[in-house]
Amino acid sequence: MYSKYDVIVVGGGPAGSRVAYRLASNGHKVLVLEKKAAVGEDVCCTGIVGRECLETYGIVKIPVLQELNSACLFSPSGKVIRVARSETQAVVLDRGAFDRAMAEHAQNSGAEYRLASPVADIAVLKDKVVVSLSRFAGDRVFEARVAVNATGFPSRLTGELGLGSYGDTVFGAQAEIPSSVEEVEVYFGRQIAPGFFGWLVPSVPGMARAGLLCRRRPANYFKQFAANLAAQGKIAFGNIKPDFGAIPLKSLEHTSSDRLLVVGEAAGQIKPTSGGGIYYGLLGADIAADVLHHALDTDRLSAKDLADYDRRWRRLLGREMARGYRARKVFECLSDRQIDRIFAIINDTGLEKELANMKELSFDWHGKAITALLRKGMRSGVSRLFARSLRGDRR
Repeated sequence: MYSKYDVIVVGGGPAGSRVAYRLASNGHKVLVLEKKAAVGEDVCCTGIVGRECLETYGIVKIPVLQELNSACLFSPSGKVIRVARSETQAVVLDRGAFDRAMAEHAQNSGAEYRLASPVADIAVLKDKVVVSLSRFAGDRVFEARVAVNATGFPSRLTGELGLGSYGDTVFGAQAEIPSSVEEVEVYFGRQIAPGFFGWLVPSVPGMARAGLLCRRRPANYFKQFAANLAAQGKIAFGNIKPDFGAIPLKSLEHTSSDRLLVVGEAAGQIKPTSGGGIYYGLLGADIAADVLHHALDTDRLSAKDLADYDRRWRRLLGREMARGYRARKVFECLSDRQIDRIFAIINDTGLEKELANMKELSFDWHGKAITALLRKGMRSGVSRLFARSLRGDRR
């Protein structure tokens, strides 16, 4: 049995490391247990974050591979909408290096990291939590006053701890491929990613990250998507081996309990429109750190006391995520013909230029942009198409 910690964080990704940094900086004894042999190893993530995220979390030297200020959207039939601004809107991170920088920042503030330490169980007792490693990591056991689950998604621990379910999940596939594209490309259509989208995002010179989201058969859809991109000369097609993952589109039912909080993807702190989770996870981590700092100082670690975390992060992100999820479900109902029609309306009415100048259009906050787009689209017929799709009319 090892000495007791104030906090054990399970998972050394950005959200886990952010919690660890904030709590260690406030004088708490923090242990981070990371299942991989190295932080940032084998991360499946496009790594795009918005300008607001960069400005908010500029405390570490973020490794930026590419600055982004434009995107081309392609309809099922090949119609194009290009949205561009003069200033940078988002960046592509070296996600592995970013994770390592966040972990180093936490360690410099006093947090202890143990790598190759997969957690098998978290037992919540009356006066402590007991965290047990798997037998592959030597059956070691650690104690703390409170634990934070930051394992990412899917998280086996959330179910075992009785925190409920997520309600909706989507699957993704991505690979880094030789490509000469210079701006983000997004592809829509039921032959590409039914109900969702595919992407081609430039990373380092001569390379891009190609991927997609879908409900089923991600390997089949990715293979077809890559073949289509190769046929257009946009990527070098070969023996591509994509990475696969799953993303929660709805949040976990309960993200706090006795002596326990859940942050980041494990909590479902995700943008339902795009599946991105870095920024929302960091925002959730900051709220978790604030709540835990006070709870540790006052020794009030019951479910009732820690429920303030659940209330606060949902107050910040809940409405935005609910809007995004509703928009996501509407978009899934659109037929290829309806998507093409929306593209035609946007191009024919000049809405494309309005989109580029729309102050509500933010990479990190999609709800206001969706509302503004629908409001502007009322006069052009876009909103009527969305309403038809909800009624099941696919014309």
